[in-house]
This record gives sequence, structure tokens and C-alpha cells, in this order.
Amino acid sequence: MPSRPCPCGLPEPFDACCGRYLGDSDHPAPTAEALMRSRYTAFAHGDVAHLLRTWHPSTRPTTLTLDPSIRWTQLEVLDRVGGGLFDSDGVVEFRAHYREGPQSGVLHESSRFVREAGQWFYRDGTAR
Repeated sequence: MPSRPCPCGLPEPFDACCGRYLGDSDHPAPTAEALMRSRYTAFAHGDVAHLLRTWHPSTRPTTLTLDPSIRWTQLEVLDRVGGGLFDSDGVVEFRAHYREGPQSGVLHESSRFVREAGQWFYRDGTAR
């Protein structure tokens, strides 16, 4: 049985792409972009635990409730600055497309990431 495609848009099956970072995984994303893609996938799959686990403690909310009426449909990575294997911070600009009932929309954001003790964390983002 073929694996389903990853929601993040890369041409890899979910299990070989973002799936390896979600759930109870202790496998951290190697780059800021990989973390951003896994967080998009977590929104698409409703994986609140992954979102909170990968949110930097200085900006992490105490709780997070996802809107079940929003369906994430496409991710476009527009730019990245830093965020590589040997960087300590990075910025990823993206557009996340969604549907809410009959309406469609786009979240355009530049997200800031920081790496501490070998693990990337989402710090915050600025809507564009």
C-alpha cells in the first residue's frame, strides 16, 4: 500500500517527510525550514502536541486550540535566511493556503526560528 503524500508539498511520502517529526517522535527537524514544514503538517493533521513541543518556551502559549473548520490545502515556501544545519537562527517566509467552509484564504508569514541544544524551535512570526 503506497504511503500518502506529505501535506508540506515536498514530493516525499508523509512517513519519510514530516511524519518522522510528528507524534511521539524524538527525532528533531534538522533545519528551520524542515521544522516549519512539519509545523504546517501538524496544523493540517491537528497535532497540537507537536506544535507546542516545537514552540520556543519564551513565546509558547500554555494551551492551543485548533479551529476544526479550517482545512490547510497548500504550502509555499517563498524564502529562507539562515536556519541551516550549522546556524543558530533562521527565518522562513511562506504562504499557507486554507479553506474555511466555502471561503479560501492565505496566511503569508515570516517565521523566526532558533536552535538550542541541537533542536529547532518556532519563536514567532510576522504576518505579511
